[in-house]
Amino acid sequence: MHPDLHKPISQIGFLQFKVIQGDIWENFEQVKDGLAQLAPPAGSLIALPEMWATGFVYEELAVLSDEIPRLLLELDDLAASHGVILAGSLPEKKGEAAEPVLYNSLFFSGMAKDASNTIAKQHLFSFWKEDLWFAHGEKPAPIMLASGECLGGLVCYDLRFPEAARLQCRQGATILLMSAQWPLARIGQWKILLQARAIENQTFIVAANACGDWDGLQMGGHSMLIAPDGEILAEAGEKTESALLPLNLEVQIELRERFNTAAPDSWSHDDGDKVLSLAKLSAIVKNRKSIGQKIVFTNGCFDILHAGHVDYLQKARKQGDFLVLGLNDDQSIRSIKGPSRPVNEESQRARVLAALGCVDAVVLFGEDTPLHLITTLSPDVLVKGADWQESEIVGAAEVIAGGGRVERIPFTSQTSTTAMIERIRL
Repeated sequence: MHPDLHKPISQIGFLQFKVIQGDIWENFEQVKDGLAQLAPPAGSLIALPEMWATGFVYEELAVLSDEIPRLLLELDDLAASHGVILAGSLPEKKGEAAEPVLYNSLFFSGMAKDASNTIAKQHLFSFWKEDLWFAHGEKPAPIMLASGECLGGLVCYDLRFPEAARLQCRQGATILLMSAQWPLARIGQWKILLQARAIENQTFIVAANACGDWDGLQMGGHSMLIAPDGEILAEAGEKTESALLPLNLEVQIELRERFNTAAPDSWSHDDGDKVLSLAKLSAIVKNRKSIGQKIVFTNGCFDILHAGHVDYLQKARKQGDFLVLGLNDDQSIRSIKGPSRPVNEESQRARVLAALGCVDAVVLFGEDTPLHLITTLSPDVLVKGADWQESEIVGAAEVIAGGGRVERIPFTSQTSTTAMIERIRL
């Protein structure tokens, strides 16, 4: 039977072990043995390392991932037999069978069958070529238990990005679970970052790291349990080890009652500042490039903003780190679409677009094409609708010649601005 999810989590712990590359069931036996030795009471939350069942055997993951559904059934039964929740990352296959997509997903096992129980890794570690084999996770949402508690989740490299933890804690996560294969060479940073995430979010951290050698690289161990004030409650060494401690949420409640750094989420900026002149934008883009960000550019009239536009712009933003939207001014729209357009004048269109979270900058242009903008900004990615052939896209040749790429994104909505105007007139 499943643990009573109406009962609050009473203990937190971790299992730290060496992941045997490519051997799912031997690794499962390690978890079984570790749980038997730890003997956690019902209501415990236990963290497991990243990719604990398979390791990072990239070439084998497509096949190994087919075994994960069976593994999850076994793991769910194992967790339920102890009355605990087990959480660690595994390869997760999604999408059509002909073109499956792999994610490095944190699974929470032992929960009710209808509970949403995965959080995909947000930030892929390109230094280990992870981005060549996995897809990025979408915006993370914490796991809600029937007891009212929220569990947030991070997977290894996510630890270096404060917003991944911050976002989940602002949604109510009181415990952050970390599943990792963090190397010994950077274990000092592991400790500092874990404590920082605990302190800034006033949350408990339950962190499981792998240990042992992997293809000549030494995993760091030092799995940890950390209190909301940053106190290290338990820390493993560099070999197979486990730990289990009572969870005292009163410590967190008292800390947040004195001063609360986890909840505040004020809107302190003006999106209108995103509407920029080309000269100012050029300086910003140059600076962004200097720190290694990829600049994405797209353009259009966006006369009456609709859901199709928003979906398109969100997909464009995902192509890089900073999305510039070149917006036709009123005069250029009239030259293209006739004297009755635009419906909304340029300053209003720019202000509405700037309010979209996926848009980082808006710049107006008066020419018939955005070629001058493109050659001035030299974006890394040029985005246009899939109805355009690459050879027809203005600026495509220049972007490609500069080492960039062109992405053609289909519009999922069939909404037409012209059709909307006609309906209004009727």
